[in-house]
Amino acid sequence: MRTVRTVPKKFLDHMTGTDGLYEIRIEFESNIYRIFCCFDKGNLVVLFNGFQKKSQKTPKKEIEMALKLKDEYFNSKAKK
Repeated sequence: MRTVRTVPKKFLDHMTGTDGLYEIRIEFESNIYRIFCCFDKGNLVVLFNGFQKKSQKTPKKEIEMALKLKDEYFNSKAKK
């Protein structure tokens, strides 16, 4: 196990054209998985939907789902 101060872009990267949405990348055996997330107040990482990536391009419906979940998360916090 190793500790690093910053996560390399290979594993965590901002999704261009989105407001604060990031993509976590995981490779296991010959499969590639993606999990969308965002940061809440800089310290808390909130995970949203994940999927197995089968092509170069990230499916638009997965990005739309993540943005919807992100909005629902922050809207529910605002109501408290």
